[in-house]
Amino acid sequence: MVLITNLTFLTSLGFILWRPRGMNEAIPATIGAMIIIFIGSVTFQDLGEIVSTVTDAAITILATIVMAIVLESFGFFHWVAEKLAALAKGSGVRLFWYVNLLSFLMTLFFNNDGSILITTPILVMLLNNMGLKNHQKIPYLLSGALIATASSAPIGVSNIVNLIALKIVDMDLYLHTAMMFFPATIGLLFLAWLLFLRFKKHLPKKVPINVTGLTLPSYHPLKPEVMQHSSNKERTKLMRNILIFVFAVRCSLFVASYFNIPISIMAIIGSVVLLGWRWVKLNTSPTDMLKKTPWYIILFAFSMYVIIYGLNNIGLTDVLIQIIEPLMSGSLLLASILMGSLMSILSNIFNNHPALMVGTLTLTNMDLSPLELKVAYLASVIGSDMGSLLFPIGTLATLMWMHIIRKGGIKFSWWHYIKVTLIIIPIATIFTLVLLYFWVSWIFTGALQ
Repeated sequence: MVLITNLTFLTSLGFILWRPRGMNEAIPATIGAMIIIFIGSVTFQDLGEIVSTVTDAAITILATIVMAIVLESFGFFHWVAEKLAALAKGSGVRLFWYVNLLSFLMTLFFNNDGSILITTPILVMLLNNMGLKNHQKIPYLLSGALIATASSAPIGVSNIVNLIALKIVDMDLYLHTAMMFFPATIGLLFLAWLLFLRFKKHLPKKVPINVTGLTLPSYHPLKPEVMQHSSNKERTKLMRNILIFVFAVRCSLFVASYFNIPISIMAIIGSVVLLGWRWVKLNTSPTDMLKKTPWYIILFAFSMYVIIYGLNNIGLTDVLIQIIEPLMSGSLLLASILMGSLMSILSNIFNNHPALMVGTLTLTNMDLSPLELKVAYLASVIGSDMGSLLFPIGTLATLMWMHIIRKGGIKFSWWHYIKVTLIIIPIATIFTLVLLYFWVSWIFTGALQ
């Protein structure tokens, strides 16, 4: 059982990362989960617990993706691309910072995978339209991808695996954000500054101010029918109202978490209201969402957790506990750096989804105080969201990003990626982990002891 469970995990992970002929990642994950259940590494009783852990997170992410699809029906992301060019005012440096800000906000308002899938083709479209050379496009595209992926750390709702892990450690979204938003956001600013220093000499001094004829490429995941507007004033007003609504929905998730209401309920309400709004404005029935919504996310999340739960049942977490627990020695600083570094290493070997799940299950079986558990968990999130960016294999988002930019005709290799991240990612990750320790020690030590 132990041998087959380990082989199943490694084989499933290999196919998820390889994705031969564009295979959906849910297929190898589901086959792996079925094998794990068949050999008895996960019992039917375990399945009930897994369903309760995964369901709320998966529904929340799906509802968020539905909102993104509706927004593009209104032409929101076309509008954003045009605004980026206008706000840059002809400055390549200013465009760099706006691209990173957009990537940060896209992840906060939607999720990291959605941010990569939706934003990257738009940036490729914009940069191609501006007539930039290949080496001039890379600073915008790579920095945007790194910031978008790492931006799932400040709030747990921006990453499905973060939401699942929150459920495992029994930590609400409100407390997670209170403890994590400040250090993780400062860490992101530090990461963006390091990227700017690295790319400064490659940024064009001038870029076009006005861009016209922007058309989403055929490989964009939304493939929308964009709404036509009678005037720019009407268009801007609609986009402003949509932004206000999406912000209100995002805030409602934290309110729900504070009052112990499933956050998926608020996410569903928000997506339903937006669908109704679109129906009134565009006369488009919500039934098209049955085809456009990536339902496989639920199956993928459930199957991956089944596989990880099987590893937990055969004793993997017991081995990790024996290694990690003696090293922490009651020090919050050491707990932060140790768990963050461990998750960074595991993420870059096995990918951050299974790494964070294994790490979280390990923490819940250790004899830690409430404060130590929360700090170690938050450090694990930083490691899996930021430290995982050392190699492209560290996250599914970066692998998707590599695939998308190649479709867009951008020449970029793994070696070019690693030359940038090899120094920057470890420095930014350690900085954020240390900052997490000081922030928690200053604000939360008395309250959570």
